[in-house]
Amino acid sequence: MTNLSEQIIADLLLEYTGQELTDSRRWRIGSALSGLFRERGLDNVEQLVVLLSEQRDNVLAKETVDALLNNETYFFRDKPMFDQLENDVLPRIAKQNEKQKRISIWSAGCSTGQEALTLAMMFADQPMRWKGWTIDILATDVSNKAIKAARNARYTQFEIQRGLGVGQMLQHFEETSQGWQPDRAIRDMITFQQHNILEPMVRATRFDLVLCRNVLLYFCADTRRRAFDRLVEAMAPDGWLMLGAGETSVGHTDAFIPARKLPGLYRPFEAAEATEEQEGTNLAAAR
Repeated sequence: MTNLSEQIIADLLLEYTGQELTDSRRWRIGSALSGLFRERGLDNVEQLVVLLSEQRDNVLAKETVDALLNNETYFFRDKPMFDQLENDVLPRIAKQNEKQKRISIWSAGCSTGQEALTLAMMFADQPMRWKGWTIDILATDVSNKAIKAARNARYTQFEIQRGLGVGQMLQHFEETSQGWQPDRAIRDMITFQQHNILEPMVRATRFDLVLCRNVLLYFCADTRRRAFDRLVEAMAPDGWLMLGAGETSVGHTDAFIPARKLPGLYRPFEAAEATEEQEGTNLAAAR
């Protein structure tokens, strides 16, 4: 594989997604594109680059980008984070939204849907607590292939067992000839949509909670700042942001501040300031 071919593929990924294919990650180009090679009857990246230059439509370009994206995911990934949501964050959001009884959540970079379904299962497991509430989960990904798989919602035995116990599988899923399918009750909470996090989110309602985990890792500093700007634009002023274990807003943006005593969670700057002021008032009153 020539350096020029590598660079052309890396530029293609950057153009469509904003993700950088750094030198340390370029080793995976051949293996990531192997399936596309078989489908297209190609032997190597050089042949793919030639074919890309000859085609006027962008179908092959999108297929190439889809193949390069890392769609690693599983149910209840990093479970302590979901425990924090259930025990700390969602009760606070519920208190704020008690009048309208509606919670809006955005799973940004949802891959094949497991994260969004995990969120839906958390609500379904407490039917009395959330009776009368509208739970609106928007799950997006830049990968068209991933979104198609999420909408299809058929999971293999291997996929269904990653993060779920037998009881959860039987409670929320049905085994079919095409794979394990989630129950209608949890599927109806979710809307899947192809979307690039760097583009504006056109939506009347802002999100109370945004999960954007293991997405920002692949952006350069400038692109990461753009992503944070888009995230805060889409969030309610008192909303919550959850990032992946290897990600942080610190040093990348002034739009968010780490939430106190809740690792991996962040608040819009104004919300964080208001919370600290209120906690200080409560502490003074207690004294």
